[in-house]
Amino acid sequence: MEIVERTDARGIDMSLSGVSWASIAAGAAVAAATSLLLLALGAGLGLSSISPWSDSGVSASTFKTGAGIYLVIVAVMSSAIGGYLAARLRSRWTGVHVHESFFRDTAHGLTAWAFATIVSAAVLGGAATHITAGAASGVAPAAAQASSSANPSQVYVDRLFRTDGAAAPTQNTQNAGNNDAARAEVLRLWVSDFQRGNDITAADRTYMARVISAQTGLSQADAEKRVTDVVTEAKSAADEARKAAAKLAFWMTAALLFGAFAASLAAVEGGQHRDGTWTDNRLVPRAW
Repeated sequence: MEIVERTDARGIDMSLSGVSWASIAAGAAVAAATSLLLLALGAGLGLSSISPWSDSGVSASTFKTGAGIYLVIVAVMSSAIGGYLAARLRSRWTGVHVHESFFRDTAHGLTAWAFATIVSAAVLGGAATHITAGAASGVAPAAAQASSSANPSQVYVDRLFRTDGAAAPTQNTQNAGNNDAARAEVLRLWVSDFQRGNDITAADRTYMARVISAQTGLSQADAEKRVTDVVTEAKSAADEARKAAAKLAFWMTAALLFGAFAASLAAVEGGQHRDGTWTDNRLVPRAW
């Protein structure tokens, strides 16, 4: 049986690389810069939608969802621009089959997206953090200042030792011990127990209640109830923080996946525009 080997009459230029790193770097740089620009715009829009007054502006849950959706939009827009440029700026591959060109353009877009993601995380991460932190500080400057200088657990310890008019300490309880020393001891117990089991042990609960009772004038039963209430509040806040972190991870994953897809899709369009094979209606390989 005779085997016939078919070759393209135009020939293939083996000296031309299948990867145009210059165009990939250009597309990645533009994608990273576009991401930073859109993040700055989003921070400004976010500030305009939040109001410290009740019944004004958007709610916290709506803002978080909107921020996640905007993060995906930023990834899609910036990645599409970067992927398109990465394929449009490449050199034309002589003698390469259209299906191979289709694959290479897709790979160029995906590589440009990966390069832009690494650059954004390594170089522009500080700038993006500064922008988002500035937005948060603009909404609540006092809260931001307090969170940067105080131990978060200290807030719950302050609530444990809170004194109201109905339970003002008597002269005897005022001399029961140094309040600062008692607070420091309870804070150490609080941090240690929550680090080990995200809760306060039964023995430490009883001891905290006894110290709080001595410092605030509350009865032992009321002090134990206060400890239980504050611990429940702290656990609820920790659970909310965990859920918020999970949602952020979800939105980040969605943004990365949609960004990769947008970059690859736009690169195919850019490559076909470069080669003059764009069909104007769908992304499929077409012969020259």
